[in-house]
Amino acid sequence: MNELYFDTSATTCVYPEVVKVMNEIMLAEYGNASSLHALGDRSSKFLINSRANIARALGARTHEIFFTSGTTESNNWVFSGLAHNNSDKKKILISSIEHPSIRETANLFKNWGYTIVEIPINSEGFVDIDFIEREIDSSTLFVSVMHVNNIFGTIQNLKKIGDICKRNGVLFHTDCAQSFGKLKILAHDWNIDLLSASAHKISGPKGVGLLYVREGVKFSPLIYGGGQERGLRSGTENVPGIVGFAKAVEISLKEDWNKVSETRDYIIAELENLDCKLIGARENRLCNNIFVTFPGIDAERLLYQLSEKKIYVSTGSACDSKKQVEDTALKAIGLSAKDMKSSLRISLPVDVTRKDADYFLKVLKELIKR
Repeated sequence: MNELYFDTSATTCVYPEVVKVMNEIMLAEYGNASSLHALGDRSSKFLINSRANIARALGARTHEIFFTSGTTESNNWVFSGLAHNNSDKKKILISSIEHPSIRETANLFKNWGYTIVEIPINSEGFVDIDFIEREIDSSTLFVSVMHVNNIFGTIQNLKKIGDICKRNGVLFHTDCAQSFGKLKILAHDWNIDLLSASAHKISGPKGVGLLYVREGVKFSPLIYGGGQERGLRSGTENVPGIVGFAKAVEISLKEDWNKVSETRDYIIAELENLDCKLIGARENRLCNNIFVTFPGIDAERLLYQLSEKKIYVSTGSACDSKKQVEDTALKAIGLSAKDMKSSLRISLPVDVTRKDADYFLKVLKELIKR
């Protein structure tokens, strides 16, 4: 074995086909999509086609897709884009397991007079939908619940939450960074009003993402300037990155993620034989996610030892990996500080094999024994 990259929840290796199409665009179709000449017109057509293909994958309309630098930007934009048009609504509901790009922005808005209500979760990582029903009211600006948690992989019932928001006339946003390209998502059918996603989670390029904004939602610009992205996010579009994003979506949706689930379940069973404890739901869990605690083991030390063997995993969200604080999502699901220090996230690539799994387990068992 040369390397085993089991940290795809953080980022992924770019598909060779994506690199190829991006290179072609950068070298031959480098025109500005806003230019009126033929080269610009060709770039514009690549942009239009990519937007249409991505919209189709979300069950959305082409003009509802806006390209950004990634999910973090998209999540931030949701707050500012909605707040400027709804000054009378000062209540925002977010789940207690949201990514820092939602949590930190929510904290900022709290300083500006907004009431931030955290939706609790149960021990499997599912949000309390009855709580949403009780808390949602006419003063609520929007509800934000991530589709799949980036650490323990629980899949939320977006349709059920979307239906509640729709009945109450409240906007619904979801962070789909971990799920887009792996799970079926139907933005319109599930009454989703805003949705964020990134390319680099599905073997696309880094620095490219999207924000879906349902037609009719009053939304303010993020960046002012030349009027790109229908005046809501000015700046010359990253056509090579956007084309690469669309290509990655096309490929990822055709992958056999059920096979990845089988390998995931095999690894989970073997880890449980080592007295490891699975954190989060066993069912309704993202196909490639494993999050476990190793009783009595320092997970960070184990991570470094695995890294020396060229096996790469993580102790949680890459965005929090340098912080010496207890992760809020893990506290919300009920993990103690001791369990947090003993936990590892293993997120499998789409091409993982049983041979890969067996090698990983062999090395892991040796390290635990040591």
